[in-house]
Amino acid sequence: MRDIAEQSGLSPATIDRVLHGRPGASARAVRAVEQAVLDLDRQQTQLRLAARTLLLDVVVQAPSRFSSAVRAALEDELPALRPAAVRARFHLRENADVDAAVAVLDGLGRRGRVSHGVVLKAPDDPAVAAAVGRLAHRGIPVVTLVTDVRDSARVAYVGLDNAAAGATAAYLVSQVLGDRPGDVLLTLSRSFFFGERERADAFMATLERIAPGRRVHAITDSDGLDATMGTLVAALLRSQANVRSVYSVGGGNRAIASAFTAAGRGPQVFIAHDLDEDNLDLLRSGVLTAVLHHDLHADMRNGVRQLMRAHRLVPGAPTCVAANVEVVTAYNIPPRIHAR
Repeated sequence: MRDIAEQSGLSPATIDRVLHGRPGASARAVRAVEQAVLDLDRQQTQLRLAARTLLLDVVVQAPSRFSSAVRAALEDELPALRPAAVRARFHLRENADVDAAVAVLDGLGRRGRVSHGVVLKAPDDPAVAAAVGRLAHRGIPVVTLVTDVRDSARVAYVGLDNAAAGATAAYLVSQVLGDRPGDVLLTLSRSFFFGERERADAFMATLERIAPGRRVHAITDSDGLDATMGTLVAALLRSQANVRSVYSVGGGNRAIASAFTAAGRGPQVFIAHDLDEDNLDLLRSGVLTAVLHHDLHADMRNGVRQLMRAHRLVPGAPTCVAANVEVVTAYNIPPRIHAR
């Protein structure tokens, strides 16, 4: 019951009511207990392996296709993590929301909610940076994942080298298009994710240098969700007949492809990020030209290692680990991912 209480963030009394079917527990509490039991069941093999246990909180604001991949990657890595056993709680939200991120971060380590570290994907906002600082003051280290929170007290960043990825996307678009005319659509989920801004800025700067004069149209604030993205792209295509290529920084790629089909034209080049299930299908079917990939499993290993360093469980100080970008086409999908 103590483990379930820590995992769910609820009181032992509430856990007791839910487990024994007594009145007084809300439907939300019941769902939280059920999720905690499922998490603990998946992670129990790792928990038997070491005497010291780190309880980490994974706070991710992203579409479920990405947050689900983060959860799966971390839980795949748990049995191999040393020297401490690691247990994880997940705080996942599809929409980017600064206030919601701050509320979650401020709740960690308080009211009996033990936390030994945070893996964070959240907007680059002063309020989020301040919340990270409050965690650091309470001795809870934070590692940012795939997008950084600048001017914060986080101990390390792990994830893709976003500037290199944006420049690579510009190179691919330029090479595939060659001398053919056409504008480029650049889509972001939210401009206040620092990693997305890095990709977009590097893409536009590089494209201007190697293919001067090729116009870029940007769409943002869709949260990377298909419904919103589809509406925004369809509206742009109606007004911009010259858009022929796509660099999708923030996802929603099924909706982007559908909007092009409805407009009666397909993108000549379509570059995306992350080998999630949607992108694998689009890559295999030829809709996507290439996916800019990095190993999320390695990100999770590196992130947990930096948190262990912060607790002096392994040698060295926490260090930022930026992953190289890998260009994946339908013909070189990594074997572990190809088997899905």
